[in-house]
Amino acid sequence: MKEALFYNKQDNNKVICSLCYHRCTIQEGKKGICGVRENREGILYSLVYGKSVSESADPIEKKPLFHFHPGSRSFSVATVGCNFKCLHCQNSSISQMPRDQKYIAGNELSPSSIVSLAHEYDCKSISFTYTEPTIYFEYAYETSLLAKEEGIGTVFVTNGYTTPEPLKTIQPYLDAANIDLKSFSDQFYRKVCGAQLQPVLDTIRLYYQLGIWIEITTLIIPTYNDSDEELRSIAQFIKTIDEKIPWHITGFYPTYRLTDQNRTSVTTLRRAREIGLSEGLRYVYEGNVPGEGGESTYCYNCNNLLIQRLGFSIIENRIQDQKCPNCQSPIDGIGL
Repeated sequence: MKEALFYNKQDNNKVICSLCYHRCTIQEGKKGICGVRENREGILYSLVYGKSVSESADPIEKKPLFHFHPGSRSFSVATVGCNFKCLHCQNSSISQMPRDQKYIAGNELSPSSIVSLAHEYDCKSISFTYTEPTIYFEYAYETSLLAKEEGIGTVFVTNGYTTPEPLKTIQPYLDAANIDLKSFSDQFYRKVCGAQLQPVLDTIRLYYQLGIWIEITTLIIPTYNDSDEELRSIAQFIKTIDEKIPWHITGFYPTYRLTDQNRTSVTTLRRAREIGLSEGLRYVYEGNVPGEGGESTYCYNCNNLLIQRLGFSIIENRIQDQKCPNCQSPIDGIGL
């Protein structure tokens, strides 16, 4: 175990965890909503530090990040646990393990070992992914410090519920993030995720203000968040921050506790992409439907095909000196 960061001691051995926007008040002997931060005699501990439940060398496109060193590999790592309880979680077997199974699995893997494995597998970055990196912040933070010294980038794949202080703390060592914007409805967040919308919007803005490269993902669930009005609201919100932020619109498939809905149709994803582009976003992608054409990068100025993708693979990258070879418009991102 490792003593947690970002908590305050209270009377009667209670503590308040300020790592995420739940700001849990935790009684002695109890855990926070995430299930992996426990109060023992008035000291808050992380129960997952150094306990990796999954690791893999993934294409960076799987995160998904399309404008951060495209075609590179990212060493991906996770622990169990999450501060959300999404009914449609695609990694529920590990994210919800502490809540559903009352168990914390994981193999010992030190921050230095993660960095060594990233070198071994020729990865340009390390991604904290699969579950929510906020809840294993101490593990991710110390790994990020070492990665920076070794010239390896770091990535959060996150639900965007981190409070400002920890995000500002890791900012010098965090290069990019894919942030879920699951809906533009607070009711959706409360009912489906056990959270609230506004903190996510605030966190997305803060990531951008801190200079961390961000891309946004919205999983489209039929009848839940697929109306033109909601999709337009999401696109408009992203545009108010920066039209350069890529928006990934991905297809839902029935899983975990949301099995009564149909898969998202390609037609719906295509409509969502058209809405995003019509609202002025430069880069909008369709995900979970490989081969349908919505995965490729086009020039926002002349519509020239720049990066042709099939699933997580790049067929061809025509970008030259981070510019469109046809019209010389600068293409946004890092390491293009």
